[in-house]
Amino acid sequence: MARYTGPTTRINRRFGQAIFAPTKAYERKPHPPGQHGPRLRRKLSDYAIGLNEKQKLRFMYGMTEKQFRLTFERAKNKRGVTGEIFLQMLECRLDNVIYRLGLAKSRSAARQFVGHGHIAVNGKKTDIASFMVKEGDEIEVRERTSSRQLATRSMEESQARTVPEWLTLNADSLKATVNRIPSAEDTESSINVQLIVEYYSR
Repeated sequence: MARYTGPTTRINRRFGQAIFAPTKAYERKPHPPGQHGPRLRRKLSDYAIGLNEKQKLRFMYGMTEKQFRLTFERAKNKRGVTGEIFLQMLECRLDNVIYRLGLAKSRSAARQFVGHGHIAVNGKKTDIASFMVKEGDEIEVRERTSSRQLATRSMEESQARTVPEWLTLNADSLKATVNRIPSAEDTESSINVQLIVEYYSR
């Protein structure tokens, strides 16, 4: 399944929460899309509930089904609680880190920002959005006028978003440090990750 590039409001309405940035259209029509959306009261099976949680998280991080599943398999093969490790791995993706730092207004914009070569990790240009950052890594916007203008503009638009404690950002130099690997409290709290673990364990 390819990465989703369709209407974002439709996805927000489908899941009943702001997976993507909410719009006025979503505020006007928070019910599911379609002719019967306002009156739809369908009871979901356990499988459907798990599938919905999986799809919500996948849409949030802007990943293809293959990328998402491979990340889960890698998390499952590590020692520890699979769900927590999985969320930590999603948070440690470079595109997500750029989004969390406020250097891009959305994860899709962050993925594009990384892919266009605007970011360096530990002094080396890194243009792979799925690159996994580690504790102690130093991330910076490269010394190019276009890169710095884009990052500065995004930071101005993202002022309402706070940088998580596991990251430190120097807004003047456009440099950041990964203080530690995110804990369970730092990861996405609106998703029941245990349902995703059970979905993939069927």
